[in-house]
Amino acid sequence: MAQPLVKKDDDHDDELDYSPFMGIEKGAVLQEARVFNDPQVDPRRCSQVITKLLYLLNQGESFTKVEATEVFFSVTKLFQSKDTGLRRMVYLIIKELSPSSDEVIIVTSSLMKDMNSKIDMYRANAIRVLCRIIDGSLLTQIERYLKQAIVDKNPVVSSAALVSGLHLLKSNPEIVKRWSNEVQEGIQSRSSLVQFHALALLQQIRQNDRLAVSKLVVSLTRGSVRSPLAQCLLIRYTSQVIRDMSNHGQSGERPFYEFLESCLRHKAEMVILEAARAITELDGVTSRELTPAITVLQLFLSSPRPVLRFAAVRTLNKVAMTHPMAVTNCNIDMESLISDQNRSIATLAITTLLKTGNESSVERLMKQITNFMSDIADEFKIVVVEAIRSLCVKFPLKYRSLMTFLSNILREEGGFEYKRAIVDSIVTIIRDIPDAKESGLLHLCEFIEDCEFTYLSAQILHFLGIEGPNTSDPSKYIRYIYNRVHLENATVRAAAVCTLAKFGFMVESLKPRIIVLLKRCIYDSDDEVRDRATLFLSVLGGDGTVDADKDSKDFLFGSLEVPLVNMETSLKNYEPSEEAFDINSVPKEVKSQPLAEKKAQGKKPTGLGAPQAAPASGIDGYEKLLSSIPEFAAFGKLFKSSSPVELTEAETEYAVNVVKHIFDSHVVFQYNCTNTIPEQLLERVNVIVDASEAEEFSEAASKALNSLPYDSSGQAFVAFEKPAGVPAVGKFSNTLTFVVKEVDPNTGEAEDDGVEDEYQLEDLEVVSADYMVKVVVSNFRNAWESMDEENEHVDEYGLGQRESLGEAVKAVIDLLGMQPCEGTETIPSNARSHTCLLSGVYIGNVKVLVRAQFGMDSSKDIAMKLTARADDLSVAEAIHEIVGSG
Repeated sequence: MAQPLVKKDDDHDDELDYSPFMGIEKGAVLQEARVFNDPQVDPRRCSQVITKLLYLLNQGESFTKVEATEVFFSVTKLFQSKDTGLRRMVYLIIKELSPSSDEVIIVTSSLMKDMNSKIDMYRANAIRVLCRIIDGSLLTQIERYLKQAIVDKNPVVSSAALVSGLHLLKSNPEIVKRWSNEVQEGIQSRSSLVQFHALALLQQIRQNDRLAVSKLVVSLTRGSVRSPLAQCLLIRYTSQVIRDMSNHGQSGERPFYEFLESCLRHKAEMVILEAARAITELDGVTSRELTPAITVLQLFLSSPRPVLRFAAVRTLNKVAMTHPMAVTNCNIDMESLISDQNRSIATLAITTLLKTGNESSVERLMKQITNFMSDIADEFKIVVVEAIRSLCVKFPLKYRSLMTFLSNILREEGGFEYKRAIVDSIVTIIRDIPDAKESGLLHLCEFIEDCEFTYLSAQILHFLGIEGPNTSDPSKYIRYIYNRVHLENATVRAAAVCTLAKFGFMVESLKPRIIVLLKRCIYDSDDEVRDRATLFLSVLGGDGTVDADKDSKDFLFGSLEVPLVNMETSLKNYEPSEEAFDINSVPKEVKSQPLAEKKAQGKKPTGLGAPQAAPASGIDGYEKLLSSIPEFAAFGKLFKSSSPVELTEAETEYAVNVVKHIFDSHVVFQYNCTNTIPEQLLERVNVIVDASEAEEFSEAASKALNSLPYDSSGQAFVAFEKPAGVPAVGKFSNTLTFVVKEVDPNTGEAEDDGVEDEYQLEDLEVVSADYMVKVVVSNFRNAWESMDEENEHVDEYGLGQRESLGEAVKAVIDLLGMQPCEGTETIPSNARSHTCLLSGVYIGNVKVLVRAQFGMDSSKDIAMKLTARADDLSVAEAIHEIVGSG
């Protein structure tokens, strides 16, 4: 009797897995679509065919132009049917087919008829479809109906119009912006969904006007929002306004904090959680501000609802990264969550405890983690690994148990991101804790014996090449590395050859054995592996030739002192000729993304100038531009170009930015302007610069912009002379001057007479960091040891009281303008001391390295010991002068 029951269960399982769309083909469905043309429409059958068509479209099936047109015209005939269910399917298929502009006209009249129907369901859906398929020219014809729909008494119709407005704002912003009054009325609606959509649309309309968004938040925080969804949205907008205010230097009591705190007492749980999350994510939030949010989240930890427990513990987990002491009061509640049935909650609870607990609880927590690591998803395993990484930095004496745990989970099954997180953690421990180096390297060697990820194998081999030669017994790693030459793909084999060569170069006793191994690699099946082996044999002297010179060895085994992206660009631009490629010609500056590129597409600034992106080739493009101008051609080689600096607020009528170009004895300011004012021509566009607060600078030349028609860009330049090789600093006042001429829209000709006008821009400063080029150093220790100790200068400084160690580190990095190395710009959340490694090239092409050691006492007073090494002692001393005066 048992067998039939099992059979029945199996059949039942098969029924559960059955899909009604299994095996359908596009050709067969298109044949079925002919049912739309029947004189007597069968609503049920037509709905089934439309469902199949929608399934095919959503599975990525592409319809040809002819097929899509035939289906579209057939579907339009179904408007004759009065069946409500079929009408809804018709709306869906029209929206998905996205007919072309000449086809839209066919269906527009039917949709407009439905938009004015007495059936609310027809009206709402017709609005959604029309706004999705219509173009700007037809939109003006139905704008009046859309405005009426926004204030309609039926919330379904009103919400449909508001959501359509959100979509139309991307393609026709000028039209949607005219609906502000109706949308403002929607915010007062009694329907929670309408209020939610109205607030979202109004914020999108005003998003480019920071002042208008601020006024909107001020008016709504007084209690006019009843919808919990809208309240959550308002909290997010309030957080954005707070961030904007802090970014623009507003000090004093934090604005709107009282509103966020009052939301913690809201009756809706989603609002409470949103407010708590917003408070915890405030920039520079203090312990006093955190307390009410932490208290509310602590109550949610004991909630019977899993979703609330999860939301609370996830938020507390993030807070523990920056303010672990604030979360310690919740430790008892989180202890009970370790045994929670929901493994995600248990994982977050345990990782939070790892961040907030003390050294004595580490062993116990590690045992509990081991019990359920196999039951959770990779996403949460990564959270655990990152918590263990920070824990090891916090309690370095516990590195053995933590390293053992990491090596055990490294051998288990897992995806790429999970494995990479483990490898990164082991590498971090090796770098931060010298005693962990040898055991950590062996764990990594064992991992690459059975690693399925090429990227990780290559990264580990590269790391072995840097750290392995400096261990007590480098020879024990050779076996693991050479195994990769026999057992892996070409990419890993090439990486292994490089690593072997580094051991041969760094460890003289291993050199003969390495040469033997490299000679075997010459017969590899892959070109890249053979070429690398041949090259390294030549450098090591294994081919019988004389040892290569020091420059070759530095190039092959030393750190690459130029960013890879700059090297790639220079190699692409290099034209084969008798003159060899010169690596010294590659720009060393790490270019940051220009502010103009970060602006969202479609947010076109208005006024005299919109920020212009840097030339595509970065500093190369700037150098070509400046050398083409006779006034600046004799200034010599360009040392550095800054990122664009904004000289106007984003929401003002005029927008101008400036790029600072640094030469040995000159500084050139490039003012980027774009005319976005229709029917106006700007002539003699210039910038008058007052250098009265920059005593060491004297104006040498300037170049005005003769003509700037509508929707075109141009640059004005002003050059200053300064003492050669001296990092002169100063403040410059800027006034934009121009002549405005009206343009006849019919003829396109400008009037003869113009009006002179001027506009005061923000002040511009040339600072010490402008004379430093950021340079990446892959192996800081090797670079440091290769510099002469006689060119070293050491001093200690008191940095005063700071909110955190991270704030002090960032201030020093910004002051010097140097490149942080090996991730040392990141500071553990509760660290009391930290070492930051910096590198750069000072004006005069002098390489300089800095090791800054920070310490913080109980009163948050920060002391710094700064050691600078340079190719020239005077530059090391100059670094200390910058810090002393900053």
